[in-house]
Amino acid sequence: MIGIVVSRADSASEHIGEHLLGLADWDATVDDGRRDAVGGGTVHRTDGFELRTFDELHLHLDGVAAAFDDPDLVLFASRHSGDTGPLLTAHFTGNFGPAEYGGDDDALAAACPNAQAALLSAFDRHAPDGYEVGMECTHHGPSDVGVPSMFVELGSDEAEWADPAGARAVARAILDVEGVDPTRERSVVGFGGGHYVPRFERVVRETDWAVGHVAGDWSLDAMGHPEEHREVVDRAFTASGASLALVEGEQPQLVETIADLGYRVVSETWLREVDGRDLDRVAALEDALVRVDDGLRFGARFAVEEWSVRTLPEDLFAAAQAIDRETTYDLVASRAVALETENAGSRVGDRAAFPPGGFDALVDDLCAVLAEKYETVRREDGAVVAEERAFDPALAHEAGVPEGPKFGELAGGQPVEVEGRTVEPAAVRTERTDRFELG
Repeated sequence: MIGIVVSRADSASEHIGEHLLGLADWDATVDDGRRDAVGGGTVHRTDGFELRTFDELHLHLDGVAAAFDDPDLVLFASRHSGDTGPLLTAHFTGNFGPAEYGGDDDALAAACPNAQAALLSAFDRHAPDGYEVGMECTHHGPSDVGVPSMFVELGSDEAEWADPAGARAVARAILDVEGVDPTRERSVVGFGGGHYVPRFERVVRETDWAVGHVAGDWSLDAMGHPEEHREVVDRAFTASGASLALVEGEQPQLVETIADLGYRVVSETWLREVDGRDLDRVAALEDALVRVDDGLRFGARFAVEEWSVRTLPEDLFAAAQAIDRETTYDLVASRAVALETENAGSRVGDRAAFPPGGFDALVDDLCAVLAEKYETVRREDGAVVAEERAFDPALAHEAGVPEGPKFGELAGGQPVEVEGRTVEPAAVRTERTDRFELG
């Protein structure tokens, strides 16, 4: 069940609450066990939701989950204040440093990364024309709700707080979160950046990773040296249900503290490359080859259970890449479980992991690439042997052909006239055999 908090001190909150009550069939009961000011009095319930109203602003409502009947998640229907224009936004609560606006110092409420991801999608579906959708970093209280929670906000000024279309959009988005698990196994903690968090929002929107607490640069400044505030850094992970961090900007002391706490800092590239992939296998391949951030990329055979690492034959690959680099890369990726790459992932590296038979199949593929240049290509005795008849400048000189355009014509397979004689291309070509060891 999801508890919805409406605050009488917040006109936007009340407005959203009115639209919530108009969008579903609610049963109204009276809770005489609590004062009306703290969520008692009239209580509204419908499938999956319970709505209670409080006198105080949301950011002062620590422990508010206790007012509800065993909620799994609490959503604070709230206003957003700022200079951002019409905006639907969401964020988690707590303080990485001193508590200036509710909650306690160095304390973070339990986040609901999966529910936030679902809410963003709902915002996208329901946002009125002219409204932006976004995420914010963690800020203000409460810092101890009792269950995972999130602020769901209508912004950013009086005009929007009173806008029926905006309030209805927020209400509809809240109702769309029904039945959504608050947390997700694939979640990361965010560090760095501004108050609004487009990079972390991009991760949520474009990958299967959710983002829990985000400490913006100003929050980190307020927190102070990370080593001296290890507890709040650690709490960011436990409150987010995450063991990975995505750090924006240069934060060497923070990165060191995160690693010392036993968590891992990953890049956006890592999150995208492992998107939808089994993380145990990713870890095994990173151990066997290199890390994703050092160039590991995954191939079409990633799901194959059995694999082994092979060193790629350097000369054969150099010859194939000289003929068609893009095709050579694609062939490796199509046969491999994973491959090392260079040049920001654009060029095949030294090693790859192959399923049984994959390496041999790749060699056959590369033979086909070599056949674009060589007359004959064959495999023998642990090697690829390629033969071609190539233009020989020395023979052209012996035939009296001057260097210049006629050299080019002969090399291109065209006969040329020299002092009344015709020099045929075949007369200035020699056979060449290249042997590429497979290792």
